[in-house]
Amino acid sequence: MKTNREDQKSTASSTSPWLIESRLGEPKSFAVEVRVHAKTQSAHSIQTVKNIRIIALTLLTVMALVSSVVRAETKHGDKKDIVAVASGAGSFNTLVAAVKAAGLVETLQGPGPFTVFAPTDEAFAKLPKGTVQDLLKPENKAKLVAILTYHVVPGKVMAANVKTMKAKTVNGQSLDIKVANGAVTVNKAKVVKTDVAASNGVIHVIDTVILPN
Repeated sequence: MKTNREDQKSTASSTSPWLIESRLGEPKSFAVEVRVHAKTQSAHSIQTVKNIRIIALTLLTVMALVSSVVRAETKHGDKKDIVAVASGAGSFNTLVAAVKAAGLVETLQGPGPFTVFAPTDEAFAKLPKGTVQDLLKPENKAKLVAILTYHVVPGKVMAANVKTMKAKTVNGQSLDIKVANGAVTVNKAKVVKTDVAASNGVIHVIDTVILPN
């Protein structure tokens, strides 16, 4: 007969492998799961970093493009020509209509540069009643052209460069420009606003239509 001690040894020897496998198996399985989980997290982290980099590069590209456009606009200034500037101002409607009737749109959209002494709508309203309507008629086109070109001086003359002088116009006749006490007059018209910039010249606003001889 086996003694109790031998039975215990037999029981221990028969159960020990299962106990060892069980005890070792669980940590091994857990370790594998931890490693898989760690790898998954690592993969997600790498993908997240890649996504962040892509977004950052996209934002930097967009910002660079916007900055480039802003610099270009600042460098080149206003791209509108004299006709476009006058049309958009809202106070030269009669002048723009007259320029169109005279067929001078393309001329004033040309490279120039031009200095235009532009009468406001109020300036045209000072003319005798019916004058503007008559000038806009096709049969009076030559007269209208003569009046409008009398308001245009070749070249770009900014206010800082204006002095008392005679300035020859596109019309062929000269304007009498006077500077006194900080005020500028062109013939009998007062300059009420200066240096309205355009891509092909500059506009100085006057309060009276000036008429050639």
